[in-house]
Amino acid sequence: MASRLLHRLRHALASDGPGEAAAGPEAEQFPESSELEDDDAEGLSSRLSGTLSFTSAEDDPDEEDEEDEAGPDSLPSGDGTSGEDAERSPPPDGQRGSQLLARQLQDFWKKSRNTLVPQRLLFEVTSANVVKDPPSKYVLYTLAVMGPGPPDRQPAQISRRYSDFERLHRNLQRQFRGPMAAISFPRKRLRRNFTAETIARRSRAFEQFLSHLQAVPELRHAPDLQDFFVLPELRRAQSLTCTGLYREALALWANAWQLQTQLGTPSGPDRPLVTLAGLAVCHQELEDPGEARACSEKALQLLGDKRPHPFLAPFLEAHVRLSWRLGLDKRQTEAQLQSLQEAGLTPIPPPSLKELLIKEVLD
Repeated sequence: MASRLLHRLRHALASDGPGEAAAGPEAEQFPESSELEDDDAEGLSSRLSGTLSFTSAEDDPDEEDEEDEAGPDSLPSGDGTSGEDAERSPPPDGQRGSQLLARQLQDFWKKSRNTLVPQRLLFEVTSANVVKDPPSKYVLYTLAVMGPGPPDRQPAQISRRYSDFERLHRNLQRQFRGPMAAISFPRKRLRRNFTAETIARRSRAFEQFLSHLQAVPELRHAPDLQDFFVLPELRRAQSLTCTGLYREALALWANAWQLQTQLGTPSGPDRPLVTLAGLAVCHQELEDPGEARACSEKALQLLGDKRPHPFLAPFLEAHVRLSWRLGLDKRQTEAQLQSLQEAGLTPIPPPSLKELLIKEVLD
């Protein structure tokens, strides 16, 4: 419906001739086409005009050995025209009809914005690098994930290759045949995988793909989509923490926490707690007890009255110790920890957050 309204609006405005006044405030409030409930997502590719930078390699005669790269289908191109309303004088009949259509489209947008895309995320491929890891060769795409929040906040980032996107598409197709039928995905191809044109077109296709998934509530909450965004970051952060590379791990834990916050849906029953445990451990090892205590406090708020929970006693113990170190009140958490120990719900002393983090299996 929105697509037909938009088409009629553009046609009506175009027929008014070139002598129209500049677009008024109503025209500026039109929704972007990807946020409308539109079967063909008209204009989505024109919205996703990122600032892609990439490295490319010349075509190799043995590109057929590249195991996971694919070339995109032709992408729908949006109509770059925009409507204009003349508001300085009483409009003729044609202009009144155009303004009526504009109001209808705006009303549709206002009614649908809270149901179609309750949390608007934007995806942009900011770089694409050809990685040679003999015997394989592939392109690694780095995406910025931008969501609601302060404008000066750095976007979260993920790096994925074609095989990661393809696995996500295959899993979602198997589970959600209906919703996935209208979502396109670039086909595989054997040659010309590393040219600048192919990489750029594929980057736009991946932006489209993720935006389409986020626009469908049933897909947006799918565990496989959550895993795609968060799980690789958590595994790398856990590995770096276990090997003592705390500063490198801290950046990954922070990025994983930001991703989970922006996605707005649970990425797993304990993953937010694992992420906060990783942040607390790294901050503590890097001599930042204030941040470590803040992470423990946030985790205790998430846990609430979940007794017994494997993470509860370790977070209580960390909070008590860090509060003592900072000279802050620790009586409430100390009493809660003692109550757990007296009830036999946790060993004395409880395992540390670091011990729990090393044993945690992320799947």
